[in-house]
Amino acid sequence: MRRVVRQSKFRHVFGQAVKNDQCYDDIRVSRVTWDSSFCAVNPRFVAIIVDASGGGAFLVLPLHKTGRIDKSYPTVCGHTGPVLDIDWCPHNDQVIASGSEDCTVMVWQIPENGLTLSLTEPVVVLEGHSKRVGIVAWHPTARNVLLSAGCDNAIIIWNVGTGEALINLDDMHVDMIYNVSWNRNGSLICTASKDKKVRVIDPRKQEIKSFFKLARV
Repeated sequence: MRRVVRQSKFRHVFGQAVKNDQCYDDIRVSRVTWDSSFCAVNPRFVAIIVDASGGGAFLVLPLHKTGRIDKSYPTVCGHTGPVLDIDWCPHNDQVIASGSEDCTVMVWQIPENGLTLSLTEPVVVLEGHSKRVGIVAWHPTARNVLLSAGCDNAIIIWNVGTGEALINLDDMHVDMIYNVSWNRNGSLICTASKDKKVRVIDPRKQEIKSFFKLARV
């Protein structure tokens, strides 16, 4: 009889867990109720949003610093509310952006060899959202251009160098924005929203190029 289901080529492939000394151990990852990966990595550092009292914080660890992480390890801790999202700049491995429940976006300069003391002063604070900021995403090709999306259903594109808002897309969405992604050259953005629509937006023209209604499965 002819097989109906094709057998997987990987049915005899098994993974092997790395040793404990090659893992990052004893990190108190944030318990905030938000749909995020809570981590970001680049060729030099890994950043992890952690549980912190009295505000928001995240760890920045050199990739080679594996093993047990001391609870007193310095953090990036300038937000007054929990950190919801972080993203490394694609043009500078020492620059990272963070969005928080305190309605602000902050951009940080990490020392070349990592943190030796907690970092409390950001390079720039971006204020423009009226509700918590759950998404930050750097432009893939243009330097100093950062996108943020908040629970106010607005998307703001910032000039990080001047701290000014270049574009404010506050009338494109009627419900909460779940995710935002740039296309490869940064000419378009794609968003997914609670209203079950996926939108492709031209931010320069500030218009929706197309949208798709997601069917219920």
